[in-house]
Amino acid sequence: MAAAEPKPPAGAAAAGRLARGCWSAFWDYETPKVIVVKNRRLGVVYRAVQLLILLYFVWYVFIVQKSYQDSETGPESSVITKVKGITFSESKVWDVEEYVKPPEGGSVFSIITRIEVTPSQTLGTCPESVRVSNASCDTDEDCVAEQLDMLGSGLRTGRCVPYYQGSAKTCEVWGWCPVEDGASVSQFLGKMAPNFTILIKNSIHYPKFQFSKGNIEPRKDGYLKRCTFDEVSDPYCPIFKLGFIVEQAGENFTELAHTGGVIGVIINWDCDLDLSASKCNPKYSFRRLDPKHVPASSGYNFRFAKYYKVDGSATRTLIKAYGIRIDVIVHGQGSFLCDWILLTFMNKNKVYSHKKFDKVCTPRRSSGSWPVTLALVLGQAPPPPCPCSADPGQSLAAPPPWPCPASAPSEQTVGPELCASEPSRQDSTLTDPRGLAQL
Repeated sequence: MAAAEPKPPAGAAAAGRLARGCWSAFWDYETPKVIVVKNRRLGVVYRAVQLLILLYFVWYVFIVQKSYQDSETGPESSVITKVKGITFSESKVWDVEEYVKPPEGGSVFSIITRIEVTPSQTLGTCPESVRVSNASCDTDEDCVAEQLDMLGSGLRTGRCVPYYQGSAKTCEVWGWCPVEDGASVSQFLGKMAPNFTILIKNSIHYPKFQFSKGNIEPRKDGYLKRCTFDEVSDPYCPIFKLGFIVEQAGENFTELAHTGGVIGVIINWDCDLDLSASKCNPKYSFRRLDPKHVPASSGYNFRFAKYYKVDGSATRTLIKAYGIRIDVIVHGQGSFLCDWILLTFMNKNKVYSHKKFDKVCTPRRSSGSWPVTLALVLGQAPPPPCPCSADPGQSLAAPPPWPCPASAPSEQTVGPELCASEPSRQDSTLTDPRGLAQL
């Protein structure tokens, strides 16, 4: 009697079945099945949700956010400025060549409104300024010879000498003398400064959209010689009075002229390039840029000197200038319509489409038709009882389903005809090799 073959372990057999099942399932193809439910209430909810989504995209996404547009920020920009006007101080008349620094006409320039002048400085020895730390002294021992203070006025000689006025003493230095604090004279240039005119010529270019425009109206009748900026009547006359700029920035001109400050002229080109070029217009705004409420850094000033010779000796006039610095800043954004790529739909095979779509008709009058239909669609309830039961004496509690409207023969209707004892045509097609071949 032959010995019985050993049986493989139960675990190995289960693992083999699992592997074969996974391999078989790997090659399965799944497709969702669509059920058309003929129910008005459910259809109203469905269309209402679709309408809300459509309104969101049309109103908010397209109209408000303009997401259909492509945009370009930071346009290429050119700024040219020119200041005109004259003013006077206690001792002289000032023209534009003297009070505008630098004179090149760029996007950043300063208009001098007050100066502190230290005239006739020559190289020699003199008392150090009392504002310099460790400059005050009582004797020569308090001053170190050849010591150089980086915040001072020169090289210390080691002597303690009387100050320019009063009884104070400071260490003597060798440098440009007298020092600034000892002989400076203040002059105010701001009496006529509010009437200075500033031409700001600006042109922008959006290279992505090949769009260019400027802020001056192309006229040849001398228009710029007789106009000043007005947002309504003359928006393309970029000639601004200095007093108007300071006022629009919310500042007091007299105070600003004494302490100095920085005013920003912001030009914004926010253009919808879907419209005509005449709709792309510059918008001007003005504000103070330096922190005026911080005493340590408030105001604006700078120094420069004018050199000359007196009896062969090098001499200079030192000027500490307070003024209004103008920074022209250009912003912009251009937007243009994007190219839309429409979806391409492939034609469905008739047999495939007919097998994929079913219609479900619900009873006309039934108090529970709404929840029952929804539950059937979601697969949470059993199907209604079949009217063609095997027991002819059995009565149905619910009325017969409402007949579906006439449709193409390819569409199937869930109704009494689907409750026959023999398999439906759909099921037979799925099991018939000829039907599968049609798919």
